[in-house]
Amino acid sequence: MPPRKPTGLIVGLCLGAVAVLALGVVAIVSLNRGPGPSNAGYQAAPPSPSSAYELPPTSGSSAPSSTPTSPSESPSTSASAGPHKILKLADHPILQDPNAGLQNRVCNLPPWTSTQDGAEAFFTAASKCLDAAWGPFLESYNLPFTPPALHFPTGPSFDTECGTIQVGIATAAYYCENNLYVPFKGLQTDQYGNNPGVYLALFAHEYGHHVQEVAGIMDAAWQKIYAAGQNSPEGLDMSRRKELQAQCFSGMFLGAHVDRGGTITRDMYNKAWNDQETRGDNTSRSHDHGTNAHYAQWWRAGAKDNRIADCNTFAASASDVS
Repeated sequence: MPPRKPTGLIVGLCLGAVAVLALGVVAIVSLNRGPGPSNAGYQAAPPSPSSAYELPPTSGSSAPSSTPTSPSESPSTSASAGPHKILKLADHPILQDPNAGLQNRVCNLPPWTSTQDGAEAFFTAASKCLDAAWGPFLESYNLPFTPPALHFPTGPSFDTECGTIQVGIATAAYYCENNLYVPFKGLQTDQYGNNPGVYLALFAHEYGHHVQEVAGIMDAAWQKIYAAGQNSPEGLDMSRRKELQAQCFSGMFLGAHVDRGGTITRDMYNKAWNDQETRGDNTSRSHDHGTNAHYAQWWRAGAKDNRIADCNTFAASASDVS
């Protein structure tokens, strides 16, 4: 597969300020809001997330019984092949069990402070919680989980396998090939201040792309995008499905960890819930991430019920991923 190309348009830019990156963007989310109050049109009290949870059935360290064999393997050899990606989309094994979700866990994060060191401490701790949540889940499907490498760029640009990325208001977090970048200068802390729920949801979205990478969903999606053409209607549709699934995965993480005795509080959850509809293609005037309404819809679906089958954007109708 050739190197992944830039998605180009960025979620969450203020109207009239859409930026196009020239190199290698796999997934970027901006913190910029659209016009109007941040809580316009939201429920005052989001529903409590579900606490039920099941891992897929396993037998020892083998793959779950629902995991299909690779096309290049026979049924008798697939179980001993070791962890491997499965390049599937709507029919991916992790998306089939209606009762599977993330385990409800305690996550302790340091208090948010709007400094380089404070942000690094916060996101480093958050990454450990995300590893602990998603690692066992993915490994139970015999997928090759390793945590992403974290980077906290401080300069005006940073180099990645996807190209050189300029830091600005359009670059709050960035994922590329098992690496997660969080440039502090892109977080716009002067606008958001002490709002850790918003920052955590943003970070969990980018980590959601790592989940897709480990599972093989990311590779399968990019194969479709390359085949159709990145800016074709089919390519943009696939891009939206990929991004909206990462939204749902972000919601799952916060829903599984709120009010569990750690530091992810109901206030953080509510503010993240209320922030989601300020982001999306209506704000950025692009067509590759989903409308603001769908951006919020898929995040909230994950947050409310914590069921990964609810995150199957690849099986959704076109009207739900527009």
